[in-house]
Amino acid sequence: MTYDEGLAQRIRERLGERPDLTEKRMFGGLTFLLHGNMTVGVAGDELIVRVGPEGTEQALARPEARPMDFTGRPMRGWVTVSGPALAEDAVLDHWITTATAFAATLPPK
Repeated sequence: MTYDEGLAQRIRERLGERPDLTEKRMFGGLTFLLHGNMTVGVAGDELIVRVGPEGTEQALARPEARPMDFTGRPMRGWVTVSGPALAEDAVLDHWITTATAFAATLPPK
């Protein structure tokens, strides 16, 4: 699977240059890691977002989100955000902020 390089670049711009930020090809796309912890990624034209188990219900209440499911079993603590919704900067900003806030609660790897 290829990923939307334009979306990846928009994510890079929002995350900024940080010594704790790395990129890794995963899930058939590109994933961004903070302190070695996965936060957000791009799969096709969609965003995958790590919200944590406690944040899943609240994240799924948003209309653009659905459970992340690559294998037939949804991954708890992750959601997928539809590509068309990501055209709005405010939507992308919300999800990046949500993911980085959760990643900040995790110990570095």
